[in-house]
Amino acid sequence: MNHETPLSPRPLQQFVPGSRRLLTTAQLRARGVAAAETTAHCRPDGPWQQILPGVVLLHPDPPTGEERLHAVLLYVGRERNGGVPSQPGPRAGSGLGEAVITGLAALALHGFASTPPLADLEAIDVLVPRPRRLRSAGCARILRTSALPEPELVTVPQAPGSVRAGDAHVPVAPVARALADAVAELTDASVVRRLLTEAVRGGHCEPAAVVRELTEAHLLSRPHVVDAVESLLAEGRAIAEDRLYRMVREYGLPDPVWNVGLRLPGGPDLGGVDAYWPDHAVAVDLDMGAARHGHATCGIAGAPECPRKREHLERLGITVVRLSPRQLRDAPEHQAAVVRTALMAAADREPAAYVVALPRL
Repeated sequence: MNHETPLSPRPLQQFVPGSRRLLTTAQLRARGVAAAETTAHCRPDGPWQQILPGVVLLHPDPPTGEERLHAVLLYVGRERNGGVPSQPGPRAGSGLGEAVITGLAALALHGFASTPPLADLEAIDVLVPRPRRLRSAGCARILRTSALPEPELVTVPQAPGSVRAGDAHVPVAPVARALADAVAELTDASVVRRLLTEAVRGGHCEPAAVVRELTEAHLLSRPHVVDAVESLLAEGRAIAEDRLYRMVREYGLPDPVWNVGLRLPGGPDLGGVDAYWPDHAVAVDLDMGAARHGHATCGIAGAPECPRKREHLERLGITVVRLSPRQLRDAPEHQAAVVRTALMAAADREPAAYVVALPRL
């Protein structure tokens, strides 16, 4: 008796061409389809096609974007659990069977308008732990990493019958990591700039996170990436400043003087701040978190480093409130309360040194 023969094989006729199904060869064997039958059906004029090693598309038409995506997930998971891709859990990133979609495919799943649709991508990038013995094949490009990022689960339509009916939750790299993996494969400066700009303008992530990932990927030595990062930081600062303006206006804070440089009368430059209340000696400084090459600055060229500037101003009796773009985006009411508290506390402090506020160039 052949122990590989299933006890209750299902008839081959149940797999109807055009039914938009994906199965691994192991799943087909479990359904009573011998390897020779699968090979015969995957010939150039046959009703099926082998889209990736060990993964069969049960119709002859070009695969949809969703089918390509699920084929890649079946490919990276097929030898571990019969073709069902591993889904990340609380310990995502620790197991050898896990995989995370990244690069342009991940950005498309995050809703980027400037990326091609899944069906048009030359390859779908997937991160796997370094010890996995997988090779790139067909539309699956394998990227090895020593530490998988914590994935985000994105819901996409699932090809009926591939694993289970209904929508699938696909493990996708966070936007900043997906951007870095995408940029690593891109040489067109305009495409890189569009992707980075959309990431910030669309609210997908903050500039600091993008610069951090680009730095870790050693991509800031490429001139076209550096140019795009300069545009990214300018875009991020403009958005953060707009959030600060709206916070002051919507939560009824007194009007400050905006975007000024502070200096002692006849003395040295003390650095720039984004908002300053002279009568209260309170300043707001936007914490952009990262600048070119990933070094933290106060977001202005030539300014002293943030801790030094803040210490100097506070020694002069000026309260410096540092706000990040993320704080202004996610909790503007709380940040307004922080600023209001600093303004109200001015009456209880010793008078600050007199400083001159000049427009910051």
